[in-house]
Amino acid sequence: MDNQKRFLLTEKEIPTHWYNIVADMKNKPLPMMNPQTKKPLTLDDMTGVFCKACSEQELNTTDAWIEIPEEVRNLYKNYRSTPLVRAYGLEKALGTPAHIYFKNESVSPIGSHKLNSALAQAYYCKQEGVTNITTETGAGQWGAALSYAAKAFGLELAVFMVKISFEQKPYRRSIMQTFGAQVVASPSMSTKAGRKILTETPNYQGSLGTAISEAVELAMQTPNCKYVLGSVLNHVTLHQTVIGLEAEKQMEMAGEYPDIVIGCFGGGSNFGGICFPFMRHNILDGKTTRFIAAEPASCPKLTKGKFHYDFGDEAGYTPLIPMFTLGHNFSPANIHAGGLRYHGAGSIVSQLLKDGMMEAADVKQLDTFKAATIFAQAEGIIPAPESSHAICVAIQEALKAKEEGKQKTILFNLSGHGLIDMSAYDMYLRGDLKNYEVSDSEIDSNLSGLDKIINL
Repeated sequence: MDNQKRFLLTEKEIPTHWYNIVADMKNKPLPMMNPQTKKPLTLDDMTGVFCKACSEQELNTTDAWIEIPEEVRNLYKNYRSTPLVRAYGLEKALGTPAHIYFKNESVSPIGSHKLNSALAQAYYCKQEGVTNITTETGAGQWGAALSYAAKAFGLELAVFMVKISFEQKPYRRSIMQTFGAQVVASPSMSTKAGRKILTETPNYQGSLGTAISEAVELAMQTPNCKYVLGSVLNHVTLHQTVIGLEAEKQMEMAGEYPDIVIGCFGGGSNFGGICFPFMRHNILDGKTTRFIAAEPASCPKLTKGKFHYDFGDEAGYTPLIPMFTLGHNFSPANIHAGGLRYHGAGSIVSQLLKDGMMEAADVKQLDTFKAATIFAQAEGIIPAPESSHAICVAIQEALKAKEEGKQKTILFNLSGHGLIDMSAYDMYLRGDLKNYEVSDSEIDSNLSGLDKIINL
């Protein structure tokens, strides 16, 4: 099959179960904590904000395989399996002996991997009798996915969209509204958390931490309403493992196994979705695949953050999560990869990084757009700015293989297309984009108050 480019599964081969890596981890993640009691989070604590099924999945540390409901699988069939593609064009452009593959999640109805969890969470909310849901969105991919899923299951949805993305990506806002969602620029005057932030910093352009605070607050104040999250938490990453489980079968069809697996990193669901099914073979079977999380240099929680309990949002409404963090009040630079502008990492990824099971690389904005352009010209797909971080690291690893004269097999997740991000490409092509980096002193200053929250 050396000359085959695209690998697809039959409908019967689409996974019937998600993979819960926590069950196989030698060192389990530390428990999330109730910020009031400073005790491990209980199911009752979680169901005050999240639906019961997702809360049970979040706390499940024993079952490696969790069945995908038939209704969700039927909706998956509309776009799954997604193609595994051998990037012959990119290999040729780089002159590398490496074999490069990418899982193309951009072919979903809304153009990204986010639909995999949106459909699951909307289904569980509907089964529980919930009528209204709230969420946050950075670049708008999650908001678009959940808008589609909410309409599919007859739910009313309110989306708090990070203000800078609300302004930078108007068409993603239009997609959400087309599917019937209410979209509010965050921070807003419609919540206590938003009003406080705007009073203190009137021109604040927002962050995912702020948008989460507003969405959680609205969910807690609205009858028959639950909050639905797009990344970070364990159950979201669980739903995304359908990506890696498919890729496993498809790599087998290609007659190869990855030496390196790469995913861009915001909160961890996309990275975990492609990596965790392969990582189980490192844990259980002694495989030595490398796993690399590609994050922005402007928001480097994995490479420069501190492992500590911290809030998942700015206002302190969420549980305390054991995570690599830059501090929940960190204000990320206004890069165009809005989905990666988040201060912390999920508890699973944070534990795996502590244990040396994975690596992290921080990437500058201009380097990601250069990589995206190379990829687009070689493969004919314009990638999302978020996905371009993974592409950049994949190119770096392919060039290392060239220097070493080694044949390596590299797999990355193309988590979404960039066709609604062309204003960012326009700025790059005009030379108007710039790099943002965070100084060590700025990070240290921002992290200085964490010990007041809870000591590890």
